[in-house]
Amino acid sequence: MNHPTHHQIATYLTNHALSELVKYVIEDTGCSIEQAMDHVYNSPLLPALQDEEGELYVQSPAYLYELMNQMLSNNTESPLSIPTTN
Repeated sequence: MNHPTHHQIATYLTNHALSELVKYVIEDTGCSIEQAMDHVYNSPLLPALQDEEGELYVQSPAYLYELMNQMLSNNTESPLSIPTTN
């Protein structure tokens, strides 16, 4: 039986975390999925999350969401300043 490699595990967990982060942004802002994805994929958290050596991807998506918002607020950018499409 083949076991998944470290890279495969990291990729799976990173993709899961990104999916959850997008969901959290939508729930908190009411924005579209496209806007939420743009928010998450352009956040300062993404490079850190994709760094396999840092292993940030093993943290819970809820923790990562709080971290992302904290990182954005430290950059004087409102973490949830996404226009809604109502």
